[in-house]
Amino acid sequence: MGRRLQGALPGETAERRLTSIAGGRRAEPSQRQPRETVRELHPQVEDDQPQPEQGRLWHVVLSVAGRATPLGELRTALERLAYDHSFFLTARYATDHAEIRYWEEARDLHDAAAIALRLWGEHKGSANLPPWEIVGLEVVDRPTYHKRVAEGFGDPPPHLGGVHPY
Repeated sequence: MGRRLQGALPGETAERRLTSIAGGRRAEPSQRQPRETVRELHPQVEDDQPQPEQGRLWHVVLSVAGRATPLGELRTALERLAYDHSFFLTARYATDHAEIRYWEEARDLHDAAAIALRLWGEHKGSANLPPWEIVGLEVVDRPTYHKRVAEGFGDPPPHLGGVHPY
Protein backbone atom coordinates (compact mmCIF):
# COMPACT_ATOMS: atom_id res chain seq x y z
CA MET A 1 0.00 0.00 0.00
CA GLY A 2 1.39 3.40 -0.98
CA ARG A 3 2.30 5.86 1.73
CA ARG A 4 0.55 9.18 1.72
CA LEU A 5 1.65 12.43 3.29
CA GLN A 6 -0.24 13.90 6.19
CA GLY A 7 -3.03 16.11 4.97
CA ALA A 8 -3.88 14.06 1.86
CA LEU A 9 -7.42 12.68 1.84
CA PRO A 10 -7.97 8.91 1.54
CA GLY A 11 -7.46 7.83 -2.03
CA GLU A 12 -5.50 10.97 -2.89
CA THR A 13 -1.79 11.58 -3.04
CA ALA A 14 0.17 14.54 -1.75
CA GLU A 15 1.06 15.47 -5.34
CA ARG A 16 -2.54 16.41 -6.16
CA ARG A 17 -3.34 19.83 -7.63
CA LEU A 18 -5.75 22.17 -5.93
CA THR A 19 -8.47 23.16 -8.34
CA SER A 20 -11.85 24.85 -8.20
CA ILE A 21 -14.78 23.94 -10.40
CA ALA A 22 -16.58 27.00 -11.66
CA GLY A 23 -20.17 27.21 -10.36
CA GLY A 24 -19.69 25.13 -7.21
CA ARG A 25 -22.19 22.60 -5.82
CA ARG A 26 -25.08 24.95 -5.06
CA ALA A 27 -25.44 26.41 -8.56
CA GLU A 28 -28.66 25.69 -10.43
CA PRO A 29 -28.30 23.03 -13.12
CA SER A 30 -28.81 25.67 -15.82
CA GLN A 31 -25.98 27.80 -14.31
CA ARG A 32 -23.47 24.98 -13.97
CA GLN A 33 -20.61 24.93 -16.41
CA PRO A 34 -19.36 21.74 -17.97
CA ARG A 35 -16.97 19.72 -15.75
CA GLU A 36 -14.10 20.35 -18.14
CA THR A 37 -14.03 23.99 -17.01
CA VAL A 38 -11.52 24.00 -14.19
CA ARG A 39 -9.69 26.98 -12.73
CA GLU A 40 -6.34 26.34 -11.05
CA LEU A 41 -5.91 27.94 -7.65
CA HIS A 42 -2.11 27.83 -7.96
CA PRO A 43 -1.28 28.07 -11.67
CA GLN A 44 2.17 27.03 -12.80
CA VAL A 45 4.58 29.85 -13.55
CA GLU A 46 5.83 29.82 -17.11
CA ASP A 47 9.59 29.38 -17.56
CA ASP A 48 9.85 32.47 -19.76
CA GLN A 49 8.60 34.78 -16.99
CA PRO A 50 11.39 36.51 -15.06
CA GLN A 51 11.97 35.04 -11.61
CA PRO A 52 12.88 37.30 -8.71
CA GLU A 53 16.62 37.35 -8.25
CA GLN A 54 17.92 35.80 -5.08
CA GLY A 55 21.27 36.51 -3.52
CA ARG A 56 23.90 33.83 -3.18
CA LEU A 57 26.46 33.51 -0.42
CA TRP A 58 30.06 34.32 -1.29
CA HIS A 59 33.09 33.72 0.93
CA VAL A 60 35.29 36.81 0.95
CA VAL A 61 38.89 37.19 2.09
CA LEU A 62 39.95 40.83 2.15
CA SER A 63 43.63 41.65 2.76
CA VAL A 64 44.66 45.17 3.77
CA ALA A 65 48.04 46.69 4.59
CA GLY A 66 49.67 49.99 5.43
CA ARG A 67 51.71 51.87 8.02
CA ALA A 68 52.26 50.23 11.38
CA THR A 69 49.41 50.78 13.81
CA PRO A 70 49.44 50.01 17.55
CA LEU A 71 47.95 46.54 18.06
CA GLY A 72 45.47 47.68 20.71
CA GLU A 73 43.95 50.34 18.44
CA LEU A 74 43.86 47.95 15.50
CA ARG A 75 42.17 45.21 17.48
CA THR A 76 39.51 47.64 18.77
CA ALA A 77 38.86 48.92 15.24
CA LEU A 78 38.51 45.38 13.83
CA GLU A 79 36.16 44.43 16.65
CA ARG A 80 33.98 47.45 15.80
CA LEU A 81 34.02 46.37 12.15
CA ALA A 82 32.94 42.89 13.20
CA TYR A 83 30.07 44.38 15.18
CA ASP A 84 28.98 46.59 12.24
CA HIS A 85 29.19 43.86 9.58
CA SER A 86 26.63 41.11 10.17
CA PHE A 87 28.31 38.27 8.25
CA PHE A 88 31.76 38.83 9.74
CA LEU A 89 33.61 35.57 10.43
CA THR A 90 37.12 36.32 11.58
CA ALA A 91 40.01 38.73 11.30
CA ARG A 92 43.72 38.18 11.75
CA TYR A 93 46.03 41.11 12.15
CA ALA A 94 49.56 42.35 12.69
CA THR A 95 50.83 45.90 13.12
CA ASP A 96 51.00 46.58 9.37
CA HIS A 97 48.48 44.20 7.75
CA ALA A 98 45.22 42.33 8.35
CA GLU A 99 43.04 39.69 6.75
CA ILE A 100 39.26 39.72 7.11
CA ARG A 101 37.11 36.70 6.28
CA TYR A 102 33.34 36.89 6.01
CA TRP A 103 30.28 35.82 4.05
CA GLU A 104 28.58 38.25 1.70
CA GLU A 105 25.15 37.85 0.14
CA ALA A 106 25.06 39.14 -3.42
CA ARG A 107 23.47 38.38 -6.77
CA ASP A 108 26.73 37.50 -8.52
CA LEU A 109 30.52 37.68 -8.25
CA HIS A 110 30.66 41.26 -9.56
CA ASP A 111 28.33 42.49 -6.83
CA ALA A 112 30.11 40.53 -4.08
CA ALA A 113 33.51 41.87 -5.17
CA ALA A 114 32.23 45.44 -5.43
CA ILE A 115 30.79 45.28 -1.92
CA ALA A 116 34.03 43.79 -0.58
CA LEU A 117 36.13 46.50 -2.21
CA ARG A 118 33.99 49.18 -0.54
CA LEU A 119 33.93 47.55 2.90
CA TRP A 120 37.18 48.98 4.28
CA GLY A 121 36.59 52.51 3.01
CA GLU A 122 32.98 52.69 4.13
CA HIS A 123 33.82 51.59 7.67
CA LYS A 124 37.01 53.64 8.14
CA GLY A 125 35.18 56.37 9.99
CA SER A 126 32.60 54.35 11.94
CA ALA A 127 35.07 51.66 13.08
CA ASN A 128 38.10 53.99 13.26
CA LEU A 129 40.09 51.74 10.89
CA PRO A 130 43.62 52.74 9.88
CA PRO A 131 44.06 54.40 6.45
CA TRP A 132 45.33 51.19 4.85
CA GLU A 133 44.81 50.07 1.29
CA ILE A 134 43.32 46.85 0.01
CA VAL A 135 46.14 44.63 -1.23
CA GLY A 136 44.25 41.42 -1.91
CA LEU A 137 40.76 40.08 -2.51
CA GLU A 138 39.42 36.58 -2.94
CA VAL A 139 35.75 35.90 -3.55
CA VAL A 140 34.45 32.34 -4.07
CA ASP A 141 30.97 30.92 -4.04
CA ARG A 142 29.76 28.72 -1.20
CA PRO A 143 30.12 25.33 -2.97
CA THR A 144 33.71 26.15 -3.99
CA TYR A 145 34.59 27.18 -0.44
CA HIS A 146 33.18 23.97 1.03
CA LYS A 147 34.87 21.86 -1.65
CA ARG A 148 38.24 23.44 -0.81
CA VAL A 149 37.79 22.81 2.90
CA ALA A 150 36.74 19.20 2.24
CA GLU A 151 39.82 18.64 0.08
CA GLY A 152 42.13 20.09 2.72
CA PHE A 153 42.85 23.34 0.88
CA GLY A 154 41.87 26.74 2.18
CA ASP A 155 41.20 25.47 5.67
CA PRO A 156 39.40 27.93 7.90
CA PRO A 157 41.80 29.81 10.17
CA PRO A 158 42.65 28.17 13.51
CA HIS A 159 40.61 30.79 15.39
CA LEU A 160 37.21 30.71 13.72
CA GLY A 161 35.24 33.73 14.77
CA GLY A 162 36.47 36.91 16.37
CA VAL A 163 39.58 39.04 15.99
CA HIS A 164 42.98 37.41 16.59
CA PRO A 165 46.65 38.31 16.04
CA TYR A 166 48.66 36.29 13.51
